Amino acid sequence: MRAAAAAVLFTAIALLAWPEDEAPGSPIRFSCRRTGFLLENCETEMKYAPETMAGGVAVFDYDNDGDLDIFFANGAEMPGFKKSSPKYWNRLLANDGRGNFTDVTERAGLAGTGYDTGVAVADYDNDGDLDLFVGGVHRSALYRNNGDGTFNDVTAQAGLDKPDPEYGPLWSVGGAWLDANNDGHLDLFVTNYLSWSPEKEPECLQNGKRDYCHPKYFKGTPNRLFLGNGDGTFTDASAASGIRAHPGKGMGAAIADHDLDGLVDIFVTNDKIANFLFHNLGNGRFREVAFEAVVAYPEHGRDVSGMGSDFRDLDNDGLPDIVFVALDNETFPLFRNSGKGYFDEVTAASGLTRLSQAMAGYSPAIYDFDNDGWKDIFVSRGHVQSPNMEGRLEIAQHNTVFRNLGGIRMQALTGEAGFASEPRRRHRGSAHGDLNNDGRVDIVVSALSAPAEIWLNESPGNRHWLALKLTGSKSNRDGIGARIRLTARQRVQYNHVTTAVGYASSSAGPVHFGLGAAAVADEIEIRWPSGIVQRLTQVKGDRVVEVKEPAK
Repeated sequence: MRAAAAAVLFTAIALLAWPEDEAPGSPIRFSCRRTGFLLENCETEMKYAPETMAGGVAVFDYDNDGDLDIFFANGAEMPGFKKSSPKYWNRLLANDGRGNFTDVTERAGLAGTGYDTGVAVADYDNDGDLDLFVGGVHRSALYRNNGDGTFNDVTAQAGLDKPDPEYGPLWSVGGAWLDANNDGHLDLFVTNYLSWSPEKEPECLQNGKRDYCHPKYFKGTPNRLFLGNGDGTFTDASAASGIRAHPGKGMGAAIADHDLDGLVDIFVTNDKIANFLFHNLGNGRFREVAFEAVVAYPEHGRDVSGMGSDFRDLDNDGLPDIVFVALDNETFPLFRNSGKGYFDEVTAASGLTRLSQAMAGYSPAIYDFDNDGWKDIFVSRGHVQSPNMEGRLEIAQHNTVFRNLGGIRMQALTGEAGFASEPRRRHRGSAHGDLNNDGRVDIVVSALSAPAEIWLNESPGNRHWLALKLTGSKSNRDGIGARIRLTARQRVQYNHVTTAVGYASSSAGPVHFGLGAAAVADEIEIRWPSGIVQRLTQVKGDRVVEVKEPAK
């Protein structure tokens, strides 16, 4: 009752704050363009668990030409984990600035070697070029960007090649870059899923045929935290940080400073067990507080199939909220940050309980797709089960965007947003950014055994926007963890810098704000991880603004 009442009250206040000429406006619409990439998950009659969990995507500017490029993690032969032919290669697609892409994988050296699941992007060595961590089954890799269009596998040199001392090689579904101790050097949180091997795959039958097994048949594994040393190497701080003490079945990691204490926290969705919220205590130490913060489970208290998540301020109150997605009859839980150390579940009050009840989701992302000043929620949709279950379950599905009508009230747009123009698919990862430089956030989505989709944002209206590309000096170069407050026409919005978004995916574009009818941001306040506070005034919109952290 407390959560529902709070949500209704906040929504009413939010709607009253709209000027008359800027009521929540026109629908969000996308058109699809194919990439030429087909996700090869190597689906076999054995139904090995990794086959249904492939599909990480990254959007980032690998060559510093100002245009966002695309990386796809790809599968391999099962059960040997070999990329035996180019069809299993990971793929890097270079953008010409107009949303047209060229495959540059071979020259870049990013084909990969094993069964890869997820990807996390950041400039880990502060040299001005974005690097890639690629999570995979029993082997993950760190690729250093050389600045000339090529990458080197530096996993061993960086100290990221050591197996867990108890669990051995782990199955990573990706990770999140953060500066856990605010020392200016990025750290890496690696999200690990199940303790699995092809030799011990259980037999799970559906309609007399093998299908993918429930997570209960597998043990969980610990996530890992690697602290950056500032020289391109990392120290495994998993145990010392307190994170290794909590084995889970991690499917997604998202970062935000949930209590605004200047230290970035980590939210982890788990598959059919309680979620984790690792509260940052400083000095590289964390305490798991999901039950205290009331985000371990939805309010009904039952296990759900937690997939990807996002952790951003959805209602413009300055506090990051949490959304994650699950399967049909589990809904897409939404937690509003109370600012008191706990979250209120507002899934029902937002409309998401009713709207998402029949949906299965993988990768959610919080962005303002129609530039009206309210962030919306995109969800890539598809079921975890194989097509053997079609008829009993809706396995292949269309994607959906939940349009924010002001505060937390959501409207589901599927066909209306253009997503029904493509066949239903088993969608997985998603990454986001302005691919054609028109000021609207586009979407890249992968799907099992199917072509990837680029959804170009063609939402109508003449709303303004502003994007901020931060460069840290005392802070990490990407500015990851920086909190941004933007005021335009007395309306205030908040966001923060992170590349960890959705399921197994990463989005490394500038921080995007929709300005609605305002052509100018009256004030922008940036709180850098170093503690430096920077203010800009009268910033013209409809452009990308590069902001460098001042010396003090």
